[in-house]
Amino acid sequence: MDFALSARAEDARAQLRDFIETVVEPATPRYFEEVAESGDPHFHPPVMEELKGQARARSLWNLFLPDTELGAGLTNVDYAPLCELMGRNHLAAEATNCSAPDTGNMELLHQFATPLQREQFLQPLLEGETRSCFAMTEPWVASSDATNISSRIERDGDHYVINAHKWWTSGAASARCSFAILMGVSDPDADPHRRHSMIIVPFDTPGFRVVRTLPVFGHDAGGGHCETLFENVRVPAEYLLGEEGGGFALAQARLGPGRIHHCMRAIGAAERALELMCARAQQRVAFGKPLADQGVVQHTGAESRIEIEQARLLTMKAAWLMDTVGAKGARFEIAAIKVVAARVAASVIDRAIQLFGGAGVSDDWPLAQMWMYVRTVRLVDGPDDVHLMQIARRELRKYEAFRGA
Repeated sequence: MDFALSARAEDARAQLRDFIETVVEPATPRYFEEVAESGDPHFHPPVMEELKGQARARSLWNLFLPDTELGAGLTNVDYAPLCELMGRNHLAAEATNCSAPDTGNMELLHQFATPLQREQFLQPLLEGETRSCFAMTEPWVASSDATNISSRIERDGDHYVINAHKWWTSGAASARCSFAILMGVSDPDADPHRRHSMIIVPFDTPGFRVVRTLPVFGHDAGGGHCETLFENVRVPAEYLLGEEGGGFALAQARLGPGRIHHCMRAIGAAERALELMCARAQQRVAFGKPLADQGVVQHTGAESRIEIEQARLLTMKAAWLMDTVGAKGARFEIAAIKVVAARVAASVIDRAIQLFGGAGVSDDWPLAQMWMYVRTVRLVDGPDDVHLMQIARRELRKYEAFRGA
């Protein structure tokens, strides 16, 4: 395995680190002030457009796309350390046009969109002019098993009619969100993996509405996480993404790289939490000596460093396999990192919160928000339980000959 970065990636990493430390971090308080002054938790503050302009000027734009004409031309191994840096400050991903769910949607559109779809939907996303969302999860079924999805996409002449009840449609509360990529059943009688299709639904289409936002641990911000309804929504047949019945395959293509992104951002959050923990331990004195001299604190720091290194190495292995043998060949590693990275990050951040005491659960420090993010990573793009089941089946399959022996 070779985790060496290309010259382009090394330069981008140095540029991105400097951008986050000297531009994004100082602008973060202003971001929250502008949102608070607007009275709308989903407000898009002017400072974000300034950050995006500076990111573009530094060529820190669409870093996730391997296409050199539209993106940075980086491999998964190249991009993974950049994603880790973005995990240190949640504004960095949007500032560089690398935030979910747009990244996954842009990857889908880049690979499967028609020329019309690229012009109408992909190009504005690439330019950072608009946002998008992905409508797959449903409130009344276990959506971790895609065969349960009940939303209908039915052909009617030159149109498709969509009836769907979705939730956790992330980003839909943003005034800049202009369309959804929706997954639903187009042929209920087909093979379970050929029943679904994906289709693009512009937000101004009659019959679509955002029902409500869904606060996460009591917080509702950014583009929000929404419950959405599609009632007899008619869209042109030319908005079908890929082929009819290809939705399941598209979902798998979308989720592979996205899991690398989520995991490396989680590791970045864990790394920052450890830094904060160590600095705090040197500053605070309890029972006559700095916290850093307390054995239990030293043990906590050592455990955290070991766990972060293990999680990073496994994630980099998954990225390398995706580059060399593709997502199918990296299925085990992708499932494993999805479990490991979020667990490690949540554990490290929790230790940092404990060391900070009351300050750790306040908004004076980023730890509480970071923990909230990494805890949700254990659910997004498939819950840990599903990945563990897949890993267990893979391991147990090797010993089926012993069954009944």
